[in-house]
Amino acid sequence: MTSTFHSIETAKRSLFTQTAALNTTGHNIANANTEGYSRQTVRMRPSLPIEAFGMNRSNAPGQLGTGVEFSAIERIREKFLDGQFRGENSSNGSWTVKYNTLDKLQAIINEPSDTGIRTVLDKFWKAWSDLSKNPEDPTGRKIVVQTAQALTDGLNHVSRQINNLDRDLNASVDLKAQEINGYLSSISDLNQSIARIESLGDNANDLRDQRDLLTDKLSKIINISVTETEQGYNISLGANQLLLEAGQPPAVNVDGEFLSTAFDSNSLTDGEVYGMIYSSRNYITNYRNQLDQLANTIATGETEVTIPQGSRLPAGTVLSENAEITLNGNVSMLPAGQAMPEGAVLNKDAKMIVKGLNGLHQLGYTIDGTVNPGKPFFVGEASAGTIQLNPEIAANPSLVATSLRVDGLGTDAHVVTGNNSLVILLANLKDNIFVPTQNGQKGTIGSLFNSMVGQLGVEAQDALRQMDNSETLVEQVNNQRQSVSGVSLDEEMSNMIMFQHAYGASARFMTTFDQLLDKLINSTGVVGR
Repeated sequence: MTSTFHSIETAKRSLFTQTAALNTTGHNIANANTEGYSRQTVRMRPSLPIEAFGMNRSNAPGQLGTGVEFSAIERIREKFLDGQFRGENSSNGSWTVKYNTLDKLQAIINEPSDTGIRTVLDKFWKAWSDLSKNPEDPTGRKIVVQTAQALTDGLNHVSRQINNLDRDLNASVDLKAQEINGYLSSISDLNQSIARIESLGDNANDLRDQRDLLTDKLSKIINISVTETEQGYNISLGANQLLLEAGQPPAVNVDGEFLSTAFDSNSLTDGEVYGMIYSSRNYITNYRNQLDQLANTIATGETEVTIPQGSRLPAGTVLSENAEITLNGNVSMLPAGQAMPEGAVLNKDAKMIVKGLNGLHQLGYTIDGTVNPGKPFFVGEASAGTIQLNPEIAANPSLVATSLRVDGLGTDAHVVTGNNSLVILLANLKDNIFVPTQNGQKGTIGSLFNSMVGQLGVEAQDALRQMDNSETLVEQVNNQRQSVSGVSLDEEMSNMIMFQHAYGASARFMTTFDQLLDKLINSTGVVGR
């Protein structure tokens, strides 16, 4: 048996339900451009019929419905796509940092260019070549000194910039650690808020969106795995390192040391922080070492030279092959590996191994009025950041050694200042094959530098390709997510019109029954009126 006001209640339920649907549609439209927002929908269902099946069921035909009600307001979200997005987002973060680091290294090395190390090296070798034409020319000597200073300044400057880039990367790791702690703390708070709200039977849709947005941002910084429980999200670094347990504050206080340890243990395998630590330990370290090796090779790298006939080498010099010498008017053979005696002169060309430009420069003689051998041309040659032109040579260009010949003995000995044998050998070092002391790689100074520049270009190109690919994958997965969770204004406008018409029809239905009840109550039961 239905109530007299049954239809009024049916209309009321419909009005309430359509109002909820319209409000939800308006909420979707308002947040169409809100980052991380997932569209929401009202779950409608028929309300319980007036009589359920039972022993006392009415004999009236049919089972009369009672209208509509909504069971929940739900957000539309696909967890599988969330997991895919976070994985690709971590990879993109890593490759973006790697490419940016390599791109900055390319800007620091600045090759090819008219102002880079290659140009300075070429001018340095050319200055020696020009000096060989007139070794007594003071202007030529000053140019050699100036180009040498320009070379060391260039190496020092590049080294400083690389070190600054390394410091920036390490500082960025610490900043990212603070950002991670902030995200974990916010997600922890949201876990608790969501659990409280949903314990009352409601869906905390907007809070869940905020939590997912923070989790997405966290996934760009480090590689994370997310597990949802009744209490909220459990978040781990990699597969095993727990960062946040649902219902609890963050499990660890993330700092640079923690992230470095995670990198070493292979827990940290992706994300911006991984890219920073990887870039510092691999790209920066590698190119800094190669630059240091270049500076060290120029100064002290082993190379073979041919000492010309008539040269008088400083006492103690060791040749790498048997040599015929004249000493005190007597001709004799000097075995390979035996020290050159004082005053001995080579009768024939002889080969020897010298320790870079420093070693070769110390075989010759200057024009300072003495017969003392040349001084080391460079000092602080252990790294590109410390190599300098010898301050004594910088202050007195006459200390640049150019000659290999000395006439006379004892107090009558004097340097043949016009001899250019040494300066020719120094100029020809440009094309000599060197054996760097660190890894044994052979090559000319130019080829060693070109190898470094070429490697940097290849690695930067590969990182750019990987970054572009990862950005494409992130965009592709995000587009799939948006096709599921994103707000379509056209669809929402269509829904709004549909709910509006349903609301209007329900209101008309209520008005109709109001008129019927008015007729029933006020116009019946009074005889003769």
